[in-house]
Amino acid sequence: MKAYRYVAQPQRTPFTGPKVNSSPDTAAGSRPVILDAQRLTKTYPSAAGPLTVVRDISFSIAAGSTCAIVGPSGSGKTTLLGLCAGLEHPTSGRVRLDGLDLGALDEDGRARVRNEKIGFVFQSFQLIPTLTALENVMAPMELRGQKNAAARARPLLDQVGLGARLSHFPLQLSGGEQQRVGLARAFINQPKILFADEPTGNLDAETGALVIESLFALNAAHATTLVIVTHDSELAGRAQRVIRLKAGAIVSDQEITQR
Repeated sequence: MKAYRYVAQPQRTPFTGPKVNSSPDTAAGSRPVILDAQRLTKTYPSAAGPLTVVRDISFSIAAGSTCAIVGPSGSGKTTLLGLCAGLEHPTSGRVRLDGLDLGALDEDGRARVRNEKIGFVFQSFQLIPTLTALENVMAPMELRGQKNAAARARPLLDQVGLGARLSHFPLQLSGGEQQRVGLARAFINQPKILFADEPTGNLDAETGALVIESLFALNAAHATTLVIVTHDSELAGRAQRVIRLKAGAIVSDQEITQR
């Protein structure tokens, strides 16, 4: 699985780069659209010839909603996530995030969008080993030059049940605890959308269930749009919508009735 590294940028004036239109898009005539992908295709060169991993995918996601992207290994889930976050460039097609056309931005512009609008949760946690739990959560704010990072980080760690582990280093934490630190860090900059790539993939079922509860509790508290790539049927079942991929294409797109 690919591992993307989040690199925060110094604090700047909020980014309002080129928009596709001046009026907000809406999903089904109701909530604004936060993410809109149109005819996305991603092809890589290989020794055997071009390899298409994502094939002509189109969908939009309403602000404040939760969506799981599922499918077998090799179906293009992580690549699609990278395209939607501006971490990869599509071979063809377009992504708009919060009204911004990512393809119209240079790399610095896309980095600013990620820094100001997006949170990430990774399967491999990606905590900084020399920083405590509190310092790991504070890091994105401090790298942006923002003040009062500790005041915002402590309540987030409390919300994920780690208020007593602030001074512990990653190696002193279990896998589930490390992932919950990762969740708190993802929300520290109050992102508009959070991308989670197999957030329970390295955890046993019981620990994964705790992480799922923390993820959805934080998401509800902060009203963040949540897009999850997962093999975990329990995690996918918590989302309001499930998009299923096979061989790089969407084979179903289903709204889930919450019980």
